[in-house]
Amino acid sequence: MEETISLQDLFKTLKKRALLIIAAMILAVTIAGIISYFFLTPIYQTSTQILVNQQKAPAQQQDYNSQDIQTNLQLINTYNVIIKSPAILSKVIQKLDLDTTPAALTGNITVESAENSQVVSITVQDPEAFRAVDIANTTAEVFQQEIKKLMSVDNVNVLSPAVLTENPAPVKPDPMLNMAIGAVIGLMLGVGIAFLLEYLDTTIKNEQDIEDILQLPIIGLISPIPEGTKVSTANMIQSRRKRV
Repeated sequence: MEETISLQDLFKTLKKRALLIIAAMILAVTIAGIISYFFLTPIYQTSTQILVNQQKAPAQQQDYNSQDIQTNLQLINTYNVIIKSPAILSKVIQKLDLDTTPAALTGNITVESAENSQVVSITVQDPEAFRAVDIANTTAEVFQQEIKKLMSVDNVNVLSPAVLTENPAPVKPDPMLNMAIGAVIGLMLGVGIAFLLEYLDTTIKNEQDIEDILQLPIIGLISPIPEGTKVSTANMIQSRRKRV
């Protein structure tokens, strides 16, 4: 016989194991909070902006047209790669005396630009807020100097340097978000464990379980005797004799 589970049975299982589900959710939230506040290293983020714009002499300003802008936009994709290249980052490491490698530093730097924009943002993440600011500003400065040698152009200017705020806030970890994720995971685990325990519980609880196991219809039930009622076997036999 194929076993089917009704929606009512599901709700009964959830209600029966409600304490287990709540405990699993609370435990997951607690673990996520402890890890977020005490074990994960705070990461700070800052960014600097550079402007890609060909500098021209005053007498040539009238010749600056949309074609020059388009040329600068085409160069930005190349610049995005050069900024994160060892040619730039090795000099940044040397200037700041960082204990890292260009390959490792690349993972902490993000270079991006808006579509059809001549502004390039250099975003740096680091466990120390002041060091993130230094890396961002130094990277922009080194790139501005080295691009003249690498491509024989002078069209990069620092538009907005990174600034160290008074009370910088880390961008990650986000304890509240981690705890919310922990609550969802704990809830899912709790529900899963509840249904697993219910599935592994093979004890007979009611007449429906007997019918499912024996695959025979139930033709009668013995009603429970109230707890306060006491009938002796002798009294039952004597009562039957009188009836006879």
